[in-house]
Amino acid sequence: MRDLSLHLMDVIQNSIVALGTRIDVTIAAYSKSNELKISVADNGKGMDEEMVKKVTDPFITTRDTRKVGLGISLFKASAEMSEGHLGITSKKGVGTTIEAVFKINNIDRPPLGDVAGTFTGVLVSNENLHLTLTLSYDDEKYVFDTEEVKKVLNGVSINEYEVLNWIKGYINEGINVTFGGVLNEINS
Repeated sequence: MRDLSLHLMDVIQNSIVALGTRIDVTIAAYSKSNELKISVADNGKGMDEEMVKKVTDPFITTRDTRKVGLGISLFKASAEMSEGHLGITSKKGVGTTIEAVFKINNIDRPPLGDVAGTFTGVLVSNENLHLTLTLSYDDEKYVFDTEEVKKVLNGVSINEYEVLNWIKGYINEGINVTFGGVLNEINS
């Protein structure tokens, strides 16, 4: 995949298929360790230990609509190509957390991509999903939470064009403020 937002889209979609109603995405950069960490945690149906061991195999999938599951294996490969790694923790009936780590200055690290577009795209077809995005760089933190937005909207649908447009701009502003000057692909 050409950027990290596409990996995020795939993992978020996996969480939705696993019946997750809350999905927490964290993108964090750390200057001392030169690391970019991306994690996606859900409250979906989870996996047993055996499936966790197999899930990075491209020929293993829990979906019955296809026979291959390339998403997690590609995410893992992207992390490993940039001196990082991917880890998965899951508990059946509780949920799953996937964390990928990348070296920020590695030439093979994919760019962040259109994270705001990914989030608004997910919201278009999943209005009732509780989705959070936490962006951080060292001690700086930015949080977007659909439940907070819904409270302010006071009954207006989060899928209204104007609302989605505002969400996209708000997340892009958070990315620029948090990662501008940190990730070379972000123009602050």
